[in-house]
Amino acid sequence: MTPLRHIIDFASKIGCEYRENEPLSAYTTFKIGGPAELMLLPSDIEILSAVVKKCHESGIMPFVLGSGSNLLIPDGGLKGVTLHMAGLTEFKLLPDSRIRCMAGGSVTKLCLFAQKHALSGLEFAYGIPGSVGGALYMNAGAYGGEFSQATESCRYLTAEGELKEMAAADMSLEYRHSVFQRGGMIITGVTLKLTPGDGGAVRAKMDDFMGRRRDKQPLNFPSAGSAFKRPEGHFAGELIERCGLKGRSVGGARVSEKHAGFIVNTGGATAEDVMALIELVRKTVLDETGILLEPEVKIIEN
Repeated sequence: MTPLRHIIDFASKIGCEYRENEPLSAYTTFKIGGPAELMLLPSDIEILSAVVKKCHESGIMPFVLGSGSNLLIPDGGLKGVTLHMAGLTEFKLLPDSRIRCMAGGSVTKLCLFAQKHALSGLEFAYGIPGSVGGALYMNAGAYGGEFSQATESCRYLTAEGELKEMAAADMSLEYRHSVFQRGGMIITGVTLKLTPGDGGAVRAKMDDFMGRRRDKQPLNFPSAGSAFKRPEGHFAGELIERCGLKGRSVGGARVSEKHAGFIVNTGGATAEDVMALIELVRKTVLDETGILLEPEVKIIEN
């Protein structure tokens, strides 16, 4: 019996939903990606811990998938195990203006939960199309705010399936970076420390940020968000536009005419299309400005 078959049998015994050869294009905001050889969809932390431990025993390092908002999945899909966190979504209000969030919860829904309880500190994140775990993993940010500013601690699983806790000070939270990007740890939940505020004022600020997103970002096309990190002292979109790359296409992938910092899927784009366009943009910007753009989108290799 193969290691994957052992994991499938184990998942069945403990009540963990699984799917074989599941198209990942349905799980990413780019709408790009081949099939997951085996997708596990744990419904609680205990099941998640058990399947992570089983994967470790089988010599398999699972790929963790949240909302799929900052990912480029290869056209050939992913071998092995993909852990989909969509069943882990609970938000809980704690004393002292704190919220405990499970990793699979939506960032936008988290912002609404905070606003409902008149808590300020997450307004900048309203409309970020990611999961809470992904936001911490990438230290997501916008409009001068970053997830690190509200993070107090998190719970995570080791590669062996052991549940542990980590303080924010130990997470190496920098611009679009965290310690979790080194691998071997799976974020299961985040505790946030916010500030008491006025619910109406919080909502007004959230709506203002959402309005800016709608005005400036190409939300009518699938994308993975900002394609490139912000170079020090510059904005990636401005550099790309200055180089005349707005509207440049490779296959179904295009540099957005609305915001040059975005690469969009105009229909039928492949991962190869996107990667070729990323390299075209990077080379052109480097040749013309001397600045090497670093991709913000996480390019997954099988």
